[in-house]
Amino acid sequence: MAERLTIGEFSRITHLSIRALRRYHEQDLLVPAEVDPVTGYRYYSPAQVRSALTIRRFRDLDLPLADLRRFLQAESAGPGGASHDTAQQVVASHLRRLEDRLGRTQRAVEALRELLDPEAERTATLDVLPAQQVFAVSLNVPEGADLSWYDTAMRDLDAAAGRRPVLPAGGRYEHELFTEGHGRATVYLPADVPLPPGAPDTVRELRLPRRTAVVATHLGPHDDLDLTYGAVGSFAARNGLRAQSIVEEVYLVGPRDTDEPDRWRTLVAWLVEPDAD
Repeated sequence: MAERLTIGEFSRITHLSIRALRRYHEQDLLVPAEVDPVTGYRYYSPAQVRSALTIRRFRDLDLPLADLRRFLQAESAGPGGASHDTAQQVVASHLRRLEDRLGRTQRAVEALRELLDPEAERTATLDVLPAQQVFAVSLNVPEGADLSWYDTAMRDLDAAAGRRPVLPAGGRYEHELFTEGHGRATVYLPADVPLPPGAPDTVRELRLPRRTAVVATHLGPHDDLDLTYGAVGSFAARNGLRAQSIVEEVYLVGPRDTDEPDRWRTLVAWLVEPDAD
C-alpha cells in the first residue's frame, strides 16, 4: 500500500482517540484500509480522513448509530441517485431533531428564568364561562399514551362539523389525567346545530353549563404550560376557591390555525365550585 497511516498517526490527524477508532471499526462504521493479517495492526488511507471527521461531527451531534451507518453506506455509493437522496434524508431528519431539541432547551431556559424571578408571575383572574352547545368526544386516556388520541378525536369532530365555521376547540380534562397519568378527557368543538347524519359514532351532542373558573391565557408553545397551571391553581388556593375535578383548555389559536407555535394562545380554566361566583 503506497500511502498508509498507522492508527496512531490517523488518531493524531483526526483527533479521534485510538479507542474510538477501534470501536468504530468493530461497529463497521470506519473500517481501516488495511489490517495486517499477522499483527492485526490497523492502517488507514488519507482518503479516510474526511469520513472520520464526518463521523466525529455526527457523533458529537448524537446521530444514532443506525442512521450514521445508513448515511455512510449511501455516501460510499457515490454522488447522485437514490443513495444521495438517502444521505440527504438522514441529515435533514437529524437536523430537524436538533432544531426541535434546541427549541425545547431555549424554552426551558426561559421558563427557568421566569421561575427564578420573584417579580415574574402570570396573571390569573376569576371569570365565568358561558353555557355552550358543542360536539364532543369523550374517552379514557390510558397511562403512557401519546397525543394521538387527541388527533383522532379532532378528526372525528371535524368530520361531524363539516365545513361550518366553528369557534375555537377545547378540552375538559379530569385532574387524574395529570396526577396519575391517565383519566377521562372530553374534546369538543362548539356547534349550534344538531349532529348531522353520518357523523362518527364517537361524537355526541353536549351542552356545557355556565361555569365559574380561574382563567389565564397561555402564550406560545405548551412546553411551559405547567407555569400557567401553577398560576391558576395558586390563585384558586390563595382565594380559598374550591376546585372541581375538571380543568378546561380552550385553544384560541393553536396548531389548527398556524404552524408558528409562538402565535399559539391557550385559555386555561381551572373550574371552581359555583358558590365562588
